[in-house]
Amino acid sequence: MAATIKDTVSNLVGKMSGHSEASLRQPSSEEFEQLQKKYVDAGQGQVFAFVDELSSVEKAQLFHQMNNFDPVRINELADTALNPAKADEGPISLEPLPEVATASILDSDSKDLQQWYDEGLQLVAQNKVAVVLMAGGQGTRLGSSAPKGCFDIGLPSHKSLFQIQAERIAKLQLLAKKSSGKDAVIPWYVMTSGPTRKPTEEFFQQHDYFGLAQNNVFIFEQGVLPCISNEGKILMESKAKAAVAPDGNGGIYQALLTSGVREDMRKRGIEHIHTYCVDNCLVKVADPVFIGFAASKNVDIATKVVRKRNATESVGLILQKNGKPDVVEYSEIDKETAEAKDPKQPEVLKFRAANIVNHYYSFRFFESIESWAHKLPHHVARKKIPCIKPENGEAFKPEKPNGIKLEQFVFDVFPLTPLEKFASIEVRREDEFSPLKNAKGTGEDDQDTSKRDIMKQGQRWIEGAGGVVITEDEWTGVEVSPLISYGGEGLEFLKGREIKAPAVIEKEE
Repeated sequence: MAATIKDTVSNLVGKMSGHSEASLRQPSSEEFEQLQKKYVDAGQGQVFAFVDELSSVEKAQLFHQMNNFDPVRINELADTALNPAKADEGPISLEPLPEVATASILDSDSKDLQQWYDEGLQLVAQNKVAVVLMAGGQGTRLGSSAPKGCFDIGLPSHKSLFQIQAERIAKLQLLAKKSSGKDAVIPWYVMTSGPTRKPTEEFFQQHDYFGLAQNNVFIFEQGVLPCISNEGKILMESKAKAAVAPDGNGGIYQALLTSGVREDMRKRGIEHIHTYCVDNCLVKVADPVFIGFAASKNVDIATKVVRKRNATESVGLILQKNGKPDVVEYSEIDKETAEAKDPKQPEVLKFRAANIVNHYYSFRFFESIESWAHKLPHHVARKKIPCIKPENGEAFKPEKPNGIKLEQFVFDVFPLTPLEKFASIEVRREDEFSPLKNAKGTGEDDQDTSKRDIMKQGQRWIEGAGGVVITEDEWTGVEVSPLISYGGEGLEFLKGREIKAPAVIEKEE
């Protein structure tokens, strides 16, 4: 199956097969000449401009890297990116998703919420639920070179984002076992990028997989694409290596196949998958309410949204565009549309479903990846890309954008999905969405806001259980370990007790 997708998507996933450069198989002279001719015929012969200067190890490195790409397909992508077709001039129709396809934690009947939770927990207990984490980003903006999931946001426990999420999985497995009497397993598939794979694997190993069984944690790598010059040529990072960049979070679909993740899911009997980004410290991993909601609707894709704060908040919105489910960016929406009110609820915006990259997929949808993966568009990011000069091989650090990186977005598949197979559920922002994107001190989406939101949530849970939190500083609260409570449940032992903030609740004591 992996071979099929490689043919279908024209060998765009660049992987070095996990081997060190020194251990790569030496290609025969004939193999090397055939590959070189393929690139020369495609007008990309500069890739091999310095081949006579390379050692045998470097030649093997270059061969195996470039053998993973199809230069004809790269040319097609580059041409489309550099010479985009004119957009259709026809009118664009924007409407909220149909009411039948939506629900809201804020407005739904408590009986419906309980029914979805029970159904979702039952599916977890039946070992039919898996989690795919998109964790390819580095913490560069946060002042760290480590993968973002390794980051300590400053909680009293000093837990990393990876640990918080792992413990939520562990707790949910226990809740499912308690409800069914049988052991429950939620396999966790962690998608990294090239630079983050090894440090992610080492971090998990150092922390003994945070209490999860190692054979239920599958770390894999998204693909890469060559960086392209403004003239459509593949840029070379060195004489023996093309400059490449991760293919975006939309590369997840190809990576599920080439890594063997989908096959592993099939063997396990997985039917429902939760996918999210690592930087959201409040994410409810494999949320039973979400799983139960999507399963009850019998959809192939569902997405969580939060309510847009106001008409000017710069967030992408999930809606219908020309009758198809889609994500429309803030910059694409005019002022009148952004400010429009809901006729049935005049106090809220008509278009308010903010995208938080938190999605559900049916496994049957993953079974169809080969039929649509090649249709996903590639988006252009103009960047300053360090490279060598093709005429002399000298290192070059550009002062202005000298090329493009091509990437896909995970939501590009939405418009390819029938409207009746798509659904959305609105959740409370303060309970489920607090992304970590900016450096400390920014005041928005940084480690301080992430810490604050977890601590405030813990305080709300304790007070809801009848506990008393004594606080003298609005920025403090209580950290409740996910091993104690997944979503606010099980805190009755704190009823009537006083807890001085800041504090951390790790045990039932």
